[in-house]
Amino acid sequence: MHEEDRVLRRERRLLVLLGFVCVALVGGALYLQFYHGEDPCPLCIIQRYFFVLIAVFAFLGAGLNGWRGVALLESLVALSALGGIVAAARHVYVQARPGFSCGFDTLQPVVDSLPPARWLPQVFKVAGLCETPYPPILGLSLPQWSLVAFAVIFLAVVTSLRSKRRLRASTM
Repeated sequence: MHEEDRVLRRERRLLVLLGFVCVALVGGALYLQFYHGEDPCPLCIIQRYFFVLIAVFAFLGAGLNGWRGVALLESLVALSALGGIVAAARHVYVQARPGFSCGFDTLQPVVDSLPPARWLPQVFKVAGLCETPYPPILGLSLPQWSLVAFAVIFLAVVTSLRSKRRLRASTM
């Protein structure tokens, strides 16, 4: 039982870390938007939504004391990260093919009609185009960094879920 408590504490620390990382990534995107004029496109906004979802699920999971609740919220974090991987991969694909649109005409009204876009338009309103190349950061574009972040989050949570499943199976 003591081993399970130690592992549960580790899981909760992982979730807090993931939550803060996602909040920091959204904060970095807002910094680039407001201080460097890098306007977000529909795919950028969708990626922000996934980072916010991961942070919310991670913080909720970190506040729970039971295995089932933590595992459920870790699963939601993994699903959100998977959605982010899809959005970021699409964005990388669009930027790798100049002239290939992200579907601004069809995606922009949908993204702008979501409730957070009305509550916080500065954060969740579309203002740019997906194919606009901004200066790379340490050699990678923002969508590439986003893809890396989503992949690392997904792998960390899935690895954690698998090790937890093995631990639970060995104690039974």
